[in-house]
Amino acid sequence: MGKHRKNKVKVEHTLLEGLERYLRVISQFDGVKSIVPGRISRNNRGRGSKGIFLKYRTNSGFKLLYKNGTSVQEVFVVCSDSQAFERQFKEAYGYEA
Repeated sequence: MGKHRKNKVKVEHTLLEGLERYLRVISQFDGVKSIVPGRISRNNRGRGSKGIFLKYRTNSGFKLLYKNGTSVQEVFVVCSDSQAFERQFKEAYGYEA
């Protein structure tokens, strides 16, 4: 599969099932310039938290993790205002990182 863009999402890797709906919401946040889904790995701990989680701030935005119970996918968000993104993310997904 080649690289292509779908709105602000750069599709270079396969997306885990259920991730696309989170990316549609995040792409609407103020200041989001680009979303780059990354590597997928198995979640060896088995069942656990499911959903999308703020991992840490990067030079250009944030690294997120999407967990579906059996696998984990990295997601990188490039944004112009990291504080605004973090606030919007926490409001949308109702938790503290």
